[in-house]
Amino acid sequence: MRVAKKITISSDERKTLGKWARGRSTPARLILRAKIVLAAADGKLNQHIAAELGTGMKTVCLWRNRFAKSGLAGIEVDAPRGGRPSKSAETAAEIVRVTTTEKPRAATHWSTRTLAKHLKVSRSMVHRTWQANRLQPHRIKTFKVSNDPNFAEKVVDIVGLYLNPPEHALVLCVDEKSQIQALDRTQRGLPIHPGRLGTMTHDYKRHGTTTLFAALIVSDGLVIEACMKRHRHQEWIKFLEKIDASTDPQLDLHLVADNYATHKHPKVQRWLAKHPRFHMHFTPTSSSWLNLVERWFREITQKRLRRGTFRSVRELIEAIVEYVEAHNEQAQGMHWKALPDEILAKVRRARAILNKTPTA
Repeated sequence: MRVAKKITISSDERKTLGKWARGRSTPARLILRAKIVLAAADGKLNQHIAAELGTGMKTVCLWRNRFAKSGLAGIEVDAPRGGRPSKSAETAAEIVRVTTTEKPRAATHWSTRTLAKHLKVSRSMVHRTWQANRLQPHRIKTFKVSNDPNFAEKVVDIVGLYLNPPEHALVLCVDEKSQIQALDRTQRGLPIHPGRLGTMTHDYKRHGTTTLFAALIVSDGLVIEACMKRHRHQEWIKFLEKIDASTDPQLDLHLVADNYATHKHPKVQRWLAKHPRFHMHFTPTSSSWLNLVERWFREITQKRLRRGTFRSVRELIEAIVEYVEAHNEQAQGMHWKALPDEILAKVRRARAILNKTPTA
C-alpha cells in the first residue's frame, strides 16, 4: 500500500495558500490546488480530500506530490505534459517572457492588442496567457522601502504596542488629513437605476477646506476627531488637549504618529513634558502603513467624502462628525496580525530585489 507524502507548510506558505484559496480573482484551478495542499497539511487522507472538494484521487495525488517536491512554485503553474512541448505552450512562454522583460516602443507597458501585434498571435491567446500566469501589465502597486536608519527598532516598538499593549494604558493612532475640500457639483446628478449607474458632474465648485484630526483607539476602535482650519503646531496641541480631556485620566496614553514636523515642534515638546502620561511613538519614514488611523482615513474618504457634495465647509464638517458618530456606535477593536520578524523579512527581500534589478 502506497503512503502519501506528509505535507508540512510554513506560516508564510499557509498564508499564501489561504489567500489563493479565498481569492476572488484567483484562477479556479489554483484555488483547487491550494485547498488540496491545505487539507493535506491538516492531515486529511487523499480520498477524504477528493470527496470534500469534488475532484478525483489522481488530481489530489498529483498536486500533493507537486507541492511536496517544489513547494508553492510547483502548484502555481500547470503540470508539464508528456511528449514534445506544444506550439501553444511555446507561444505562451514567449508571451510571458516578453511581458516581463521587454517594453513596447513609446509606451510603459503592453496591452493585449500591442503584444498580439508584436508577436503575431491572437489577442485572446495573450489574454488567456496573462490570466493563467496572473500577469496584469496595466496595473501597478505603489510602494517605497523606508531608508530610516532606525526602521527595525521603530517597527518592533509600534507592532509591540499593537500585539502586547501596556497595562493601564491606551494605544492611540493619531494623524491629520489636511486640505479636505468642500466640493459642490455644478449640476444635480442622476440617481442609480436598474441598468444605469448613478451620475455626477466631473466639474465642481470649491467652498473652502478643513483639516481633520483623528485619534483611533486601537483596543475598541473608537475615534476622537476635531476639524480645524489649519494644521500647525497650535492646532496639534489643541487636538492633544482634546484627547487628554476625552480619555480616562488614570490611563497612560501611547500615541503612534508620523514624522510630520508639527508633531515634533518645540512647543509641542514642552506641552508633552507637562503631560507625562503622553508617550509618543513615531513611525519610520515612508511607513504610514504602520499607523492604523490611515485605514480609517481611507474608509471615510471612500464612504463619505469622495462622492459627497458640500455647499459649505460647515456642511463638510457636519458630514464628518456624523460619520464619526455612526462609526463609534458600532466600533470594533483593531487587530494587527503581522509580526515584526515577518515585516523585516519582507523589507529585506524588497531591498535585495531592488539592488539586483537594473534601473529602467
